[in-house]
Amino acid sequence: MTLSTHSITLPAKGPLLTGAGWSTFLVALLVVCALAPALNLLVPETSVFHMSTYAVALLGKIMCYAIVALAMDLIWGYTGILSLGHGLFFALGGYAMGMYLMRQIGRDGNYKSDLPDFMVFLDWKELPWHWTFSDSFVATLFLIVLVPGVVAFVFGYFAFRSRIKGVYFSIITQAMTFAAMLLFFRNETGFGGNNGFTDFKRILDMPIATPNMRMLLFVITGLTLLGFFLFGKWLVRSKFGRVLQAIRDAETRVMFSGYNPIGYKLTIWTISAVMCGIAGALYVPQVGIINPSEMSPANSIEMAIWAAVGGRATLVGPIVGAFIVNGAKSWLTVAYPEYWLYFLGLLFIAVTLFLPNGVVGLVKKLRKGDAK
Repeated sequence: MTLSTHSITLPAKGPLLTGAGWSTFLVALLVVCALAPALNLLVPETSVFHMSTYAVALLGKIMCYAIVALAMDLIWGYTGILSLGHGLFFALGGYAMGMYLMRQIGRDGNYKSDLPDFMVFLDWKELPWHWTFSDSFVATLFLIVLVPGVVAFVFGYFAFRSRIKGVYFSIITQAMTFAAMLLFFRNETGFGGNNGFTDFKRILDMPIATPNMRMLLFVITGLTLLGFFLFGKWLVRSKFGRVLQAIRDAETRVMFSGYNPIGYKLTIWTISAVMCGIAGALYVPQVGIINPSEMSPANSIEMAIWAAVGGRATLVGPIVGAFIVNGAKSWLTVAYPEYWLYFLGLLFIAVTLFLPNGVVGLVKKLRKGDAK
């Protein structure tokens, strides 16, 4: 018997984005960098085309949430690990930025002291050790990345080595963020207790509450979101990303193929946490406050809902989901505040039952139907 050998040809890699995808990306880039600044800073307030300061702040906040939704998609949509504790990493990045902004207040606080007002109120005489580098913007940038990254790495290392999976992993991530929330509520930890940090005045010695600074933060947030989107596209199309998807679909087979899933899961878990930390750091100067409520389990559950509503394992879906859910939240909490949580629960149930692939999955399905 003669055995013939056949070479296996792998499919060629396509472009990072299709032509239509690049066109949409460039339109988004122009909106963030040119159209929005022009409508806010150049168009008179009396014009119907004027973009209000409220709209700038709201869209900037939602773009921060969209970065978190992207991070959730990488860990849940592409790796199959449902985290209910990403609010912790978001808050850690926010607190790192908040500490710097509190130091920027200087002697302009109510007590005219070099210490933040809440420390003077609690009769503290000096800054605690973990505030050592809080007056340096460069050090703050490193802490925004390092603190969530290190916490995620240490937690993930022990969790993944213990082979904790599924609902058990989701529960311990929720327990982790709840424990951190209780810790940050305590005044003696030096994080402002229940009130957290607020009353920010400057960033890099420039006033923070000016239209130009608000728009600059808006543009930086938009560019960060678009940059993370391209990074996510590149990552999931790489060999690393294909292994992640294999772990999601059949982790046991991946192990039989000679791969150790722990390193892959730990890496994407840490990357996801760092993305959340950066989103939290961008969120704080635009919203003007950070407190332990950002670590509440409910916030982390909402983050998962954004990804589910938009469509997991699509990257663009979670961004869409973040805008849909938070846009609806902004309107409903004003118009019908008592019904907001009912709407959120109903939305999640409806998506689970009728739109398992989210809004983006529904759009793709309709397009295929039209094509047929």
